[in-house]
Amino acid sequence: MSTRAVVLAVGHYAPQRVLTNADLEKMVDTSDEWIVQRTGMRERRVCSDGETTSTIATEAAREALERSGLRPQDIDLVVCGTVTGDMWFPSTAAHVQRNLGLENAGAMDVGAACAGFIYSLSVGSAMIEAGHAKRVLVIGADSLTKFTDYTDRSTCILFGDGGGALVLEGQQNTDRGVIRTVLFCDGSGIPHIDVEVGGSKYPAGSPQAEGRRTKIYMNGNEVYRFAVKAMGDACVRCLEQAGMTADDGGLFVPHQANIRIIESAAKRLGLPPEKVFVNIERYGNTSGGSIPLGLYEAEQTGRLKRGMVVMTVGFGAGLVWGANLIRW
Repeated sequence: MSTRAVVLAVGHYAPQRVLTNADLEKMVDTSDEWIVQRTGMRERRVCSDGETTSTIATEAAREALERSGLRPQDIDLVVCGTVTGDMWFPSTAAHVQRNLGLENAGAMDVGAACAGFIYSLSVGSAMIEAGHAKRVLVIGADSLTKFTDYTDRSTCILFGDGGGALVLEGQQNTDRGVIRTVLFCDGSGIPHIDVEVGGSKYPAGSPQAEGRRTKIYMNGNEVYRFAVKAMGDACVRCLEQAGMTADDGGLFVPHQANIRIIESAAKRLGLPPEKVFVNIERYGNTSGGSIPLGLYEAEQTGRLKRGMVVMTVGFGAGLVWGANLIRW
């Protein structure tokens, strides 16, 4: 009998510090009207000096675990989607394992940028379906503001910090759980989004790193063109493989990168506004954290209820993209 990876609970964390469009007007040549029209963003959260990605991941996971009713020792695996770990190694997931006392859990990070949660949920659910784990913490968390160039008006308006976490449990005799996932990559898009310095090619402080970028670079026009098509394509492919249509879904929770990209994907799927969850105006682009943060808020506000089918989709540096179909 097949085992399904069922969502037991969801948690979240967003730093208290708020960076508004008015704040950005004092930093670069921009305006609230310009930002809202082009991105849909009005404010975003920013880590305090003492907060890191592991702070976000730990607190989101802590809430999810508490809401699930499970004990720390019940968790078999922690999978964290992030590209802004506290350090290059050890993993952010290892920090979560230590911080929450998950004594029986393995831990690993998945580096898929803004599609990090999509990929991490795929890994977590596959481990359950294969019988290698019973209960898995899946986290999406990032602190991109730490790598944001606040002199670059094209990128500094976009990013915020935050994340969310899901507790998955293997269950039988149920139609709930992760139904289908599709994952894609087009490595020819590698030059379009990156942080050059810090890896083995341009190690920080090395002669090779001199003059290279230490902050986020993004070719906005190319990424926008890619994202508009990729998000819709991934959703269509995921629905087709599941033998479903957009009409079968109760809610669409996309990566919160740009309101125009979200609206284009929703139009491609023929979804009315009431089926599309958007919180970009308050958080900006939180990378791997945006989808689980959206799932948390959708559940808390009553828009996502048990038994509903929810479609998630994301894209990011790589270029990577994908979609999950879940019966909540």
